[in-house]
Amino acid sequence: MASTSAVPQRSQSRGIGRAQTMMFDWQNEDSSAMDSELVPSSLAVIAPILRVANEIEEDNPRVAYLCRFHAFEKAHRMDPTSGGRGVRQFKTYLLHRLEKEEEETRPQLARNDPREILLYYQKYYEDNIREGPHTKKPEEMAKILQIATVLYDVLKTVVPHAKVDEQTHRYAEDVKRKREQYEHYNILPLYATGARSTIMEFPEIKAAIRALRNVQNLPMSRVREASNVPHASSGGKDISVFDILDWLSSHFGFQVYHALNSFLSLYFLLASHML
Repeated sequence: MASTSAVPQRSQSRGIGRAQTMMFDWQNEDSSAMDSELVPSSLAVIAPILRVANEIEEDNPRVAYLCRFHAFEKAHRMDPTSGGRGVRQFKTYLLHRLEKEEEETRPQLARNDPREILLYYQKYYEDNIREGPHTKKPEEMAKILQIATVLYDVLKTVVPHAKVDEQTHRYAEDVKRKREQYEHYNILPLYATGARSTIMEFPEIKAAIRALRNVQNLPMSRVREASNVPHASSGGKDISVFDILDWLSSHFGFQVYHALNSFLSLYFLLASHML
């Protein structure tokens, strides 16, 4: 990695892994699958980091490498002696991959890793999140915001706090605010990412969702964005409406949490009449 006091050196990462992990041959395994799908259960918290690395690999291999490096460090802190089931083999595999990627990847947007991930995070926000709520489906936004959250966590381990500019802080706060709108509520994971929940496949649930999202013939309103949002403009903006609760909220100012709870209640009410 780049030579900076905020980022552990490559020689240090090799020392951590080789001193306390047993060499194991994973060369014939599918690396993308190994990264996030075969993480030992005791290290499950690093799986989202590795999934993000896989997601952004094609867009920016160097930032993907930084995500995997962060995952490796986190795994080592969680189990420094590699005593958990499958941990020693997995850490050895990940270490081998990091050594290879350290040599093969180079920053694309800057001359060092801290600046690279800082610029990439800003670019990711501007390309996907700034106008995302107006152009993307809730499921897409949930995934995008999840990726942005992981990227910011990695960024904080690579970039010294004093070097994180105000714009990046504002973007991170906006991501945090937006994520609250896409949290899972009660039983139905409306905007969950990853594998689709079984309950969402029930015909009566699907029918209820279709009924509540049938808003094509409703008049759309324009609302003024809050001034504390980084990309807020001076004028009004059309707000994307995905269901009847979005529509009611845009017209009458319902709070997000109340609207979502009401949404779930209506789902189950409609679904119960369709049984």
